[in-house]
Amino acid sequence: MIIRRRPHLLWLLVPFVLYLGALPFANRVEPVVLGLPFLFVWLLAATLLTPVAVWLTYRGDRKRREGRV
Repeated sequence: MIIRRRPHLLWLLVPFVLYLGALPFANRVEPVVLGLPFLFVWLLAATLLTPVAVWLTYRGDRKRREGRV
């Protein structure tokens, strides 16, 4: 199985879970965070965390290619 050989690919599930998996739980206006509806703050956080997840996946794959893992 590919996940056993490349567990760093699991980082790519983070954006999926943040955008789709948790959306039914975050789909509300209240509470208001910094004057913004909660859903907007949730989507903004997911957008900001997506490049971090991609970078962690890249870093894990680079280490694997170099033979460190």
